[in-house]
Parts: sequence; C-alpha cells; structure tokens
Amino acid sequence: MLRVAVPNKGSLADPASTLLSEAGYRQRRDQKELVLADPANETEFFFLRPRDIATYVGAGQLDVGITGRDLLLDSDTEAEEILALGFAGSTFRYAARPGTVDDISQLDGQRVATSYARVVERDLEARGAHAEVIKLDGAVETAVRLGVADVVADVVETGATLRAAGLEIVGEPILRSEAVVIRRVGAPGDAQVEQLIRRLNGVIIARQYVMLDYDIRVETLDEACEITPGLESPTVSPLHDKGWVAVRSMVLRRDANAIMDQLWDLGARGILVTDIVACRL
Repeated sequence: MLRVAVPNKGSLADPASTLLSEAGYRQRRDQKELVLADPANETEFFFLRPRDIATYVGAGQLDVGITGRDLLLDSDTEAEEILALGFAGSTFRYAARPGTVDDISQLDGQRVATSYARVVERDLEARGAHAEVIKLDGAVETAVRLGVADVVADVVETGATLRAAGLEIVGEPILRSEAVVIRRVGAPGDAQVEQLIRRLNGVIIARQYVMLDYDIRVETLDEACEITPGLESPTVSPLHDKGWVAVRSMVLRRDANAIMDQLWDLGARGILVTDIVACRL
C-alpha cells in the first residue's frame, strides 16, 4: 500500500487534491477526514499540516508527500524534491525599512526575523553573512516596527503587506517556491511511486496543452503543419472531399487562439479546441 501525505489545509490543499483526483486517485469529500483509503489504486492518503509533511516523509513513515519547496527546505529532514507541480508559487525575500539596509551585502550584524529559520540560515551561510536569525511563527512584517528585528525574510507575492508595514524589498529573491512532490533521500525504487509521478506529470502536461482539430485544403497542408507541428507530427486524415484533409495536433493552451487566427487566415475551417484531461507522452 502506497502511503501519500497531502496538505490538510492552506493554499496547497485544494489544488493538490484536485491534481490527485484528475490523476485518477480517490480524494476525500469531508474536510474532517484525515486518512483516506483508495483500494483501487492500493494507496492510502494522510491529510497533514503542510509543514509536517517533510518530517513524516523524511523519516520514512510515509512514502511520498506534497508540500511547498520552502517548507521542504526549512524542515531540515532527509527528504528531497522529485517533481515540481506548478501551483502555489511564491517568492521568498528580505525586506527592511527604507535607507537602513539597501543591499543584501549589508546583512552582517543585522537581526533577521523569519518563519523559515533554516532557509534563511542556509542563505546567510552561502553569502558569508553573519546575522542573528530570530524565528517567529507568523506576521514577521511587524517585527521591525516592534524593535525585535532589523530585517525580515518572508514570502512575498505583491509586496503590499510589506509596504503597509513600512518596509521595502532588499536584493534578489532568496528562494522561489511552489508545490512539489517529495520522497525520502535514498528510498529504493517503487513501481507505485513511479506510477504516481507518471500520472501527476501527465495531468500537469495536459493542463498546458489543448487538442486542436481543423480542416484544411490539401495544397496548404504543409504550411498548416508548420503552424501546428504537434509533439512528433500532426495526425492527418483524408476527407470525403478529395481536396480537403482533417488535421489533429496538440498545441500549447496559451497559444491556441493565436494559432486559430493563423489557420483561419490560411483557409482552415471547422477549427475546434478540446481540453486534454490527462496524457502519457
């Protein structure tokens, strides 16, 4: 039985469960469920605090887990990232009062407040900076105003919360985080884990592409195929009218409308776009 840790709450929870559901795994309907068995896939899901997931996986109590890259790196456990999932993105940065710390090179001797002590300690060590790290559980942006710290290191989206606290971002990001699948370092190969990764990757890729179908005259087929080359090559089928063929090709979702415009101008008709739920490539 494969044992998988899933975030119980927070920004990771719903997208993770949706991804697993689209990958063919049973997911809970009641948010109070903390353990869910999926006999059809020989898998058991444990819904845990995102910050605890790396601890359980690193200790080998659970086989794999979904958590944030920032939480993994801050856990200091024997777990490693094996697949980036592309959602719950965030940026981790330093911030200070304007005119006090203008560059990361000025962190020596400063007090840095953060909820991610290990991430910050590693970053300071890599920079050769000697600063005091003050660990807080939340709302670190108030630490400077309250005199607890000179600098804060926190997750930044728009920077509005930091600006409201009278702070400005200093230097380049410490870390860019997103949801990731993790596994214990050195864990032996496992067919169920490989199947899980294949399924998740199939959904991730499917979300980036759509299936495009259209009819085009034979004399402009080569030009149309240059617009929609597909992954290997497009599928071309003859129509009853000898002068036309039907073409099917995968295209990037973000480019679909622009490609449709190009095909229309080329003379294509019956242009259809279809979602891809999952794939194996």
